[in-house]
Amino acid sequence: MSETISTSTNGRLRVRLVHDEYATNPREDFDHLAHVITIDTHLGHYAPVDQDGGPLAEAWERVSWNRWQGIDIFTRWARIFHGAIVIESRPARGPVSLWYLMPDDAEDLGMLPEAYLDAERAEYEAWAEGDVYGYIVEEAVDWVRTDDQGAAMTTWEEIDACWGHYGFTWAAAEAERALTRHASRRLVAA
Repeated sequence: MSETISTSTNGRLRVRLVHDEYATNPREDFDHLAHVITIDTHLGHYAPVDQDGGPLAEAWERVSWNRWQGIDIFTRWARIFHGAIVIESRPARGPVSLWYLMPDDAEDLGMLPEAYLDAERAEYEAWAEGDVYGYIVEEAVDWVRTDDQGAAMTTWEEIDACWGHYGFTWAAAEAERALTRHASRRLVAA
């Protein structure tokens, strides 16, 4: 998929969104504070979000025999005894999971712990759904063929690109910002 999402006012710059075919799993490649316990892999169709489940995984094993009541028991226990912040994820496709943050990790976030957990969850689910993009900013380049005097042509030359934007909305917003940045530089240089 490649889609031009915006063009500069003078038509000399454009930005395209491209599906990122080689996006890395954010749970394996980036530093993260959240821990994830995968509850239901739908009979093995889905891999666990995190392999170890974090420091409270053993407690989940104790209550997992009753999967759905176990969620409530585990969530209350983690909050009361460990001060953990827990959110549940039930995507339309994918495993049911519990995302949690330990109190020491939540201290210096600069945002609400629930919002941080939700952002990590959304990033992972975007990756799992293949909702990851890159943008390419291109500039129109005019040229004349040497074997045909007077026949001018315009092609597009890549001047900037950035990959690994999880989620279409964020990717489109970042692409627009990049186009605006390059368009303003061209105006200053002119």
